[in-house]
Amino acid sequence: MTNNTLSLRSILEKDKLNGINFLDWFRNLRIVLKQEKKEYVIEEPVPDEPVATASRADKDKFKKHMDDMLDVGCLMLASMTPEL
Repeated sequence: MTNNTLSLRSILEKDKLNGINFLDWFRNLRIVLKQEKKEYVIEEPVPDEPVATASRADKDKFKKHMDDMLDVGCLMLASMTPEL
């Protein structure tokens, strides 16, 4: 992880979602995801799982989306107060 990623992620740590600050939190989340090139996860629908005969590129693209989705989900949960 680069220092830029750490410093941008710190804005989510500093201002966790608490139930009344959704717009600020979501704006900060989008900034972090844009910098990490993962903003597409919250903007695009989850792709259909490729069939067994799909190309390696299609399978890799699907796997990357699933991996990025897991990363984004964990980041979102970690940047919320425990009460939520």
